[in-house]
Amino acid sequence: MASPEEDFPRGGISKKISGSKPVVQHVEADNLFQTCETAENKKKRKSIKQGDGKDAKKQKIAKEESLKLNAAKTVDILHLKNIKVGTLILGCVKEVTDFEVVISLPSGITGFLPVTNLSEAYRKMLCSQLDLDDDTEEIFTLPYLFPLGMLVRCVVSSLGTTKTGHISLKLSIDPKLVNSGLNAGTLKAGMVLSGCVESIEDHGFLVDIGLSGTRAFLAKPEANQCSAKQAELKVGQYVTCLLEEVKNNGRIVRVSMNPATVAQTFATAEHGWTLSSLLPGLLVNAEIKKVTKNGLVLEFLSSFTGTVDFLNMDPERAESYSPGDKLKACVLYVEPSTRSVGLSLLTHLFKPGCVVEPVFSERVGEVVEGCRLKCLHSASGAILELPEKTVAFVHRNYLQEANESFSHNKIISTLSHVCRIMDFSPLEQMHTASLRRSIIDTPFLRYQDIRPGQLLEGTVLSVQPSGVIVKVTDHIRGLVPSLHVADVVLKNPEKKYSVGKKVKCRVLLVEPPSRKLLLTRKKALLDSTLPLIRSYAEARVGKVSHGYVVCVKDFGCIVRFYGNVKGLVPLQELTAEPVVDPQQLFYVGQVVKTKVLSCNAEQEKLLLSFKAAMGPESDSMKEHLQEFNFEIGTKVEARIVKKLPDVLQMSILPEESPALLPRAHLSDHVSNCSLLWEALREGDVVSNAVCLSKSKSNAILTKKPIVAAALEDGFVARDFSDLQVGMQLVGWVKNIMPYGVFVEFPYGLVALAPKSAISDMFVTSTEGIFQIGQTLLTKVTNLDEEKRRVLVSLKVSDVSSGEEDSLGRLLHGLQERTAMVKMMSSRADLKLPEFLCSLTLGQKLKVTVGTVKEDGSVTFVGDELPGVTVVAKKYHVTGVKVAPGEKVTVVVLHVDLLALQVHVSLIPELVGKKKHLETGSTLPAAVRYLEEEFAVISLADKGHLTVVHTTAHLNESFRFKSQKLAVGSSLSVIVKDSSCEELGGLPLVLRAALAEGAQGPTLDGSAKPYRIGNVVTGTVKAIRPLSILVSLPDNVKGSIHVSQIKDVVSPGSYPTSTVKKGSTVTAKVIGTKDVAAHNYLPISHPAFKFTVPELTMLPSVMEGNASLQGAKMMRKLKRYRPGDEITCYVSKYNMQKKYLEVEVSPFISGVVDLLLMTLDHKKLKHPEKMYRTGQALSAKVAGHSHVPKQLSLSLTGVYSLSTGAVTLGIVRKVVAHSGLAVSLPFGRSGFVSLLDLADSYRPNPLETYLVGTIVRCCVIGEDDGSLQLSLRPSRVKASSAPPVRDVEVLSIDDLKEGQIVRGYVKSVGDSGVFIRLSRSITGLARYQQLTTYFVKDHSVYAKHIQLSGLYTTKVVSVNKEKGHVELSLLPQDTGKPDVLPESLGLPLRLGRKENKGKRKRAQCESKQVPGKNVKKTDVKSDENDSGVEVFFREEEKQDKSRKACRAVEGVEAQPVRLHVPGGFSWDASLSSLRPTTAAKDEDSSDEEEAPGQPRKKSKKDRELEKQQEEKRLSQLENELMDPNLQPRSANAFERLVLSSPDSSLVWLQYMAFHLQATEIEQARAVAERALKTISFREEQEKLNVWVALLNLENLYGSEDSLHKVFERALQYCEPLPVYQQLADIYTTSNKHKEAEMLYKNMVKRFSQDRAVWLSYATFLLKQGQNDSVHALLQRALKSLPNKEHVDLIAKFAQLEFKYGDVERGKSMFDRTLSNYPKRTDLWSIYIDLMIKHGTQKEVRELFDRVIHLSVAVKRIKFFFKRYLEYEKKNGTPESVQAVKEKALQYVEAKGSAAAS
Repeated sequence: MASPEEDFPRGGISKKISGSKPVVQHVEADNLFQTCETAENKKKRKSIKQGDGKDAKKQKIAKEESLKLNAAKTVDILHLKNIKVGTLILGCVKEVTDFEVVISLPSGITGFLPVTNLSEAYRKMLCSQLDLDDDTEEIFTLPYLFPLGMLVRCVVSSLGTTKTGHISLKLSIDPKLVNSGLNAGTLKAGMVLSGCVESIEDHGFLVDIGLSGTRAFLAKPEANQCSAKQAELKVGQYVTCLLEEVKNNGRIVRVSMNPATVAQTFATAEHGWTLSSLLPGLLVNAEIKKVTKNGLVLEFLSSFTGTVDFLNMDPERAESYSPGDKLKACVLYVEPSTRSVGLSLLTHLFKPGCVVEPVFSERVGEVVEGCRLKCLHSASGAILELPEKTVAFVHRNYLQEANESFSHNKIISTLSHVCRIMDFSPLEQMHTASLRRSIIDTPFLRYQDIRPGQLLEGTVLSVQPSGVIVKVTDHIRGLVPSLHVADVVLKNPEKKYSVGKKVKCRVLLVEPPSRKLLLTRKKALLDSTLPLIRSYAEARVGKVSHGYVVCVKDFGCIVRFYGNVKGLVPLQELTAEPVVDPQQLFYVGQVVKTKVLSCNAEQEKLLLSFKAAMGPESDSMKEHLQEFNFEIGTKVEARIVKKLPDVLQMSILPEESPALLPRAHLSDHVSNCSLLWEALREGDVVSNAVCLSKSKSNAILTKKPIVAAALEDGFVARDFSDLQVGMQLVGWVKNIMPYGVFVEFPYGLVALAPKSAISDMFVTSTEGIFQIGQTLLTKVTNLDEEKRRVLVSLKVSDVSSGEEDSLGRLLHGLQERTAMVKMMSSRADLKLPEFLCSLTLGQKLKVTVGTVKEDGSVTFVGDELPGVTVVAKKYHVTGVKVAPGEKVTVVVLHVDLLALQVHVSLIPELVGKKKHLETGSTLPAAVRYLEEEFAVISLADKGHLTVVHTTAHLNESFRFKSQKLAVGSSLSVIVKDSSCEELGGLPLVLRAALAEGAQGPTLDGSAKPYRIGNVVTGTVKAIRPLSILVSLPDNVKGSIHVSQIKDVVSPGSYPTSTVKKGSTVTAKVIGTKDVAAHNYLPISHPAFKFTVPELTMLPSVMEGNASLQGAKMMRKLKRYRPGDEITCYVSKYNMQKKYLEVEVSPFISGVVDLLLMTLDHKKLKHPEKMYRTGQALSAKVAGHSHVPKQLSLSLTGVYSLSTGAVTLGIVRKVVAHSGLAVSLPFGRSGFVSLLDLADSYRPNPLETYLVGTIVRCCVIGEDDGSLQLSLRPSRVKASSAPPVRDVEVLSIDDLKEGQIVRGYVKSVGDSGVFIRLSRSITGLARYQQLTTYFVKDHSVYAKHIQLSGLYTTKVVSVNKEKGHVELSLLPQDTGKPDVLPESLGLPLRLGRKENKGKRKRAQCESKQVPGKNVKKTDVKSDENDSGVEVFFREEEKQDKSRKACRAVEGVEAQPVRLHVPGGFSWDASLSSLRPTTAAKDEDSSDEEEAPGQPRKKSKKDRELEKQQEEKRLSQLENELMDPNLQPRSANAFERLVLSSPDSSLVWLQYMAFHLQATEIEQARAVAERALKTISFREEQEKLNVWVALLNLENLYGSEDSLHKVFERALQYCEPLPVYQQLADIYTTSNKHKEAEMLYKNMVKRFSQDRAVWLSYATFLLKQGQNDSVHALLQRALKSLPNKEHVDLIAKFAQLEFKYGDVERGKSMFDRTLSNYPKRTDLWSIYIDLMIKHGTQKEVRELFDRVIHLSVAVKRIKFFFKRYLEYEKKNGTPESVQAVKEKALQYVEAKGSAAAS
């Protein structure tokens, strides 16, 4: 037998030497690093064994070191230069395109994965589709296969060089390359490998792991655990899988993809990993062997050494690593040629899911200042600490400029660095930055930084046939297409563009994902000043912009703008003249000016016009300005275009409309205006700017908060007519003259404040008191209407300013300064130290004393404030000894950014610890620092600093020196907020003098300070209809407005009558009021007024510490919106202006137009008597009046004239033959057509209307700004209108052929008479259809048919497509007399019947056609009538034969003029057409027969007639015997009621029959007969008739008749059903008030009936009165017995679900079921409702509650079944399984409970 060595030369079982020790099996090393022993080495080893032990030990250590697989000598990051082909690296997917994946590698390196480097299976699939054009198998694109952030194991496939000399890294994830170090024999269970899906099988997937002969299978349940983003794996998809089982020596492998399992699997020595098979992404347990400056050296898998650079160390443990520590690591890269292995300790690489987040950062491209160097590694780079304490890595190459040498000392010596963030590395979760100034200053770092329409400069790289390649930056290239290299196409562009030439371009299109940048060099586009269109959202209607033509077609031109926006210019919009061939006028590439006509941004459709944009620039800008709705007071956002002297040129966004923002309007504080002016730069966007005025060229904006608030609240005057003496207005100083100050207001009003009225103190000069642009409060004192001049007062005593106004002004001012600091800190040109910008008031600093000056001030030096002067004035170092060089703690008082100064204090009480402050406490304060408008104060000994105004009032500018604040001055303040967020945590205080309020003069001249919120007690001295005069302590008078007495006021009541004179009342101050004084003569003091406190007695305000927010809201007009229902109080009726003056609150009044006072025009005869002064009325807000603080109200419920609104109007003009012109409320007008005057037309309908008549009308439409009105009672009084005789014809669809309608003659034309059938439909009655007489002269019609004459017509034909209606006025059609009088002596004519062939013949009896049967003249047998036309003459008395012959001659001589339709009935109309002489008895055959009459009927004909008669009689008998046949006549109904006298259905059908014929009285009579006929035992039948009678009276009767029927029904029937039926009738007919009154009576009368309460609740919910339903439920619970409460609440809850608030219904069910949890019936109802109205989450929570109830098992089983059915219908298989598990748990729990 051969020995094992021969059979298995490369392995197998090794022989054991007898007596020798077992050999320890080490991990097999890679052949590259194995040592080969020669014979000489064996000898040496033998001699060593024989030597001394010390040498043997040294030799053993050297041997162990030589057997290391890899030895790491230095630790460094992964450099691009160290990467070789074959290097295995762990990467992260950063960007994905259709053909390439951008992979982020360690140390910020980027690689590219082409679509061909995925796997063999994916390549084959691509090739099969490209070569064979086989699209049977769907190929998924790279964006689907590679989600962003995915970790992938990749191998470097190639290293290339770009044109610019940069290294390009091509990667591959092909498993054959990545796993090339493995083979089938080395596979072990527990390994984590990467692969790609090779194919999709029925039960799973075959995964390609790159090993020949090995097939890996992934089951589908395992694949579903991979990612929730992908429903199923696709061919070519990258997977990271765990080897679960290895069979047949690695030929068959079963893998799994559970993310949690993969993340917890570590590589171990048992797997047999070698350096050639080691893979990135493996998790290993490692031990620290060495800690270096640049990182760590680790040992793992017992024989591998790896390094961890400083970028991949855990930042939380970076300082605590020590040798011997055990930790987890992830393999980052493996470089076989250098035997180096990189590891990472970052924890986010250990998380399950194989996805890293985030992948991007919004900070890329940001320039960051104030960065601190954290550590520097000379060979790698540096770590910078950014101001927000995050870190960024700067590669060694980016620490200095490209042409500079690396200077270690220079970098370390710089304390603060400025860097620019270049990228974000997902693997390290760290930004990469650059310190190069060239990169920091470059405007564009990435394609994402470029915007369409932007101007940029570049360098020409090359000139290609497609265009010019322009280099924007080192990494950004752009293309100028050949169409855009110039305004015209250049044949030789290389002559104009040489390589290296600097060019200026404008961006046409930028697509960052594909790195596509298109530019233009067209001069017209470069120099365009028109607003740009960069998106469809910016293409607003009316906008004018430049574009270029890209296509010229027969139907128009297609124009493209920036950002791939394009639109169509139709043919008719190209030029003002007609265009036949657009290609002769326009060419591709032509720059054109267009105007937007319409734009649909969603569908990306844009319609343009060249014609509309042809006007001059000023016209287009004017139109553009008008397009934007510049309402004064509108808040806008604007961009600064240019800084002019003392004004900012703005552009309002997004319309790009021009505007101006004056420097003085940047703030209410003059000092802040200067600071904000310095901080603002061109290009900045200013938000919340308010439009002050609008001119032809631009708009004026303001940023003054007080002015903006006045505009918002409506406290402004729009015109001179709005001004009133005593009115307070907000304005600003326009100009200062020696004789006074001119003040400007919004809307351009200007007033003068004389020198005597600018201050309460005597002033000799106006100079130096106010500044131009300063915000002021004014009070109107005099109006000169002739010269339109206004005098105002600026005295503090004349204008009131509340506590909240002062605090708001202070907060606005300080917030403006905070915003200014942020803006200035972001300005790179100012180069302000960041620490300086972060200083705040009260912040403590540690500084070093510099110098002590002669004036006692001290300067300091701060380590963090280089170049900044820190100074403390003498006052702030008093009592403190300092020496130069001494370290001290100071407190910041003020930071001057412009002067780079910090004012500090060393006062011990400020430097010491702060003490607690109590809100509301009054404290003494001292001024520590003083500015022009602000003062820094300290609060007593508390150590707190804060800011107050230097003045107590907005107008307080002139003060004596003793009255001005100075450093060290004392004052008293009230703490309003101990830590105010708006002040950055500083206390918010109010000066005590201001808190007490302005002292207003009283009646006797004394003064008593009151402030808003004070509670006072006084005695009622006088009671007036609109106010109550109260005497307060110290002889101060107060006023209580009528609206401030009760919270709830009933309409029609008088609230002041509830207060008695002499009674004591308690009230709260809510403001002040100017009242007239009577101490002086009106002729000498016409406008003398004084101020009294305005009080309130409202319980809602008086209770507890109620806020005065409601009182504040009462001052704001904007809170009132059209349609709001409010309570107002009558003041008086203004006879001159014809409106009712009312008062809404102490500060807001209202007016009610005469036509809006009532809907009963009879009451308007004496409108002054309708209401009394002080009476409370319920009104609706119609809008804001043009007078300030005044509302326009309505008492009729109509607040807008929309369709259906009913209001009163005044006849303005009676338009003959047409209608009425009516004046309406709100300044509108309308027109009433003749056919809308009444429901029953009458002749001469306009004669009853005169100019000035008040009419009640209904709005039915609008046409060209004029409203269409109707006076029909059916519209204006729908509930009580009489029956309609002439139904309103709304459209042509309402007209049918044969219909009888009435109308008024509109005109008599050539073809006939035009008759109005409605306001929009006019019919034509041709002359042939007008009369039975023959008329030669058509002027006869014009003489006898009057305009606006009323006629009855019959519709002959209706052409709906053309809108034509033909009418007939013939007597036989209408049943009315002929339109022409008989006295005219015109000949009559008869219309003949037309056969189907429409043949015409006129024969007498002697001229018959052979073969035709001759019929008798009997009218009843005219079945075969030939239609002979006969002319009758009354005066002719000849015999019948001669008369007939003459008739024939007449027919032959005259053409046929009247054609009777085929459906004409001779039975009905022949008698009406015959003259008297011919109207003889038809039965006398002797007189009727003439020589030419037809023969008598044959026997056969008579038999046929007999059969037909029998058939007719038989059919009639069958109809009488058929019970289901609907009766068609009164006789039939009579027979029916005789057969079924007790059937209410028959009686109701009989009533309906009469109602259809508008026979109201007959219907009533039938109902009365039914009530008498039906048996008294048939109560339900009788009730049905009563209900029908109630319905009839409701529709056609009056209120009295309905009430009488109702009373009778209550006597004969059960009352409750009658009440319920009447309530339903009211509800159905929209009589909601009557229904509600009836329900109120029902709940009183039938309070013990639950159904009544439920019906009432249903009604209220349908009307939207949800709150009333809650109160109704409480009443019902008190009335009904306790046993019905639960069911009642459940019913109410169901109604809430159906008609009301679902949330309230839920809460009602929850409360009920918490008290009655065993009511499973309620649980079931609740579940049904939640399934219908709730979400799935809520339904599942409800089921979970039910199945845990302590009720019978049988009931729980029912709910489990329902739960399971619900999940099967709406859930998922997992949720269905979860329900089954819950049921199993319940059963088990019950079983265990039973067993125990």
